Amino acid sequence: MTSPVLLQGVPNSPYTRKMLALLRYRRIAYEFLIGVPEAAGLGASMGMPAFRRDGLPAANVGLAPTFYWPDASGTLTASVDSTPIIRRLEREHAGRSVLPSDPVLAFLDYLLEEYADEWLTKSVMHFRWYHPEDIEKAGAILPLALDTQLAPQAAELFTKMITKRQTGRLHVVGSNETTRKVIESSYVRFLKLFSAHLEGNAFLMGARPGASDFAVFGQLTQLTQFDPTPMALTLAHAPRVFAWVEHAEDLCGAACTEDDWVERDAIPETLLALLAEMGRTYVPVMLANEKAINAGHVEVRTEVDGTTWVQDPFPYQGKCLAWVRDEHRKLSISDRTAVDGLLQGTGCEALVQ
Repeated sequence: MTSPVLLQGVPNSPYTRKMLALLRYRRIAYEFLIGVPEAAGLGASMGMPAFRRDGLPAANVGLAPTFYWPDASGTLTASVDSTPIIRRLEREHAGRSVLPSDPVLAFLDYLLEEYADEWLTKSVMHFRWYHPEDIEKAGAILPLALDTQLAPQAAELFTKMITKRQTGRLHVVGSNETTRKVIESSYVRFLKLFSAHLEGNAFLMGARPGASDFAVFGQLTQLTQFDPTPMALTLAHAPRVFAWVEHAEDLCGAACTEDDWVERDAIPETLLALLAEMGRTYVPVMLANEKAINAGHVEVRTEVDGTTWVQDPFPYQGKCLAWVRDEHRKLSISDRTAVDGLLQGTGCEALVQ
């Protein structure tokens, strides 16, 4: 009997929720440890206990979720980054794939997964740690989500620590007084576009979910179900999206066939509209980030929707852009031509030119 997949994460991590929902849909047995995955010095630097099981290895980066895999000798190793983990699960567990079989559709799925992981997450960080009501709720709940038996004094200390830390890190994702309107307007546009897509499609990739669906779902678990400000926006502009998130939480009972993927020749305009929204916001920031990193600049500066966007350089997102281009290069000439035709005019073509 195959041992369950072992992972550790926290309930209010979009990436943890992304992977838990994916594991349920794929019917892969798992063991879930609630806690902050340990990294070298993480617990001490954050002033909190290391919520991890004794004997588990530390990851290079303290991210949630962390997966633990046995190597050839049976020794557990720690792994983070949900996108490659999804591909590993595909290799090791057959059936109910979340990667479309058509390379053209698979590339679009990859792009939208990146958009959710690297752009929608800015909305999560911004709304949660910018608006007073959201800050208060997150500060009170997040410590207890790690440990419902946490003593009141410890919970209060943890609340102060995490609130100070996270509000002080808004600049990392580009959230400030100038960019506030960009982030919040982008979220509302995404809600409306996704809601329009859901009128004719159960998921982004058709009648069955792709990896991008789980990436979007993960971010939306917080934006639509937890944080007060974006939740109110969701209910006001896209109740259909609110309902979709509840539906997508557990898809283990959903049937799926190969015919459930959308056909490359029948990709709906609503999906292309989502790509255009991606081209409007995510693309210029990713390209500016790459330019700043390559030039050794200490600041990323570009324009999004007529507003100056400023944030710290983000080396990991530079890698993400390189990986997008790698996926594009892997396509056959005919598939690449088809992809380029679909991207033309969305703004996303600039990522791979």
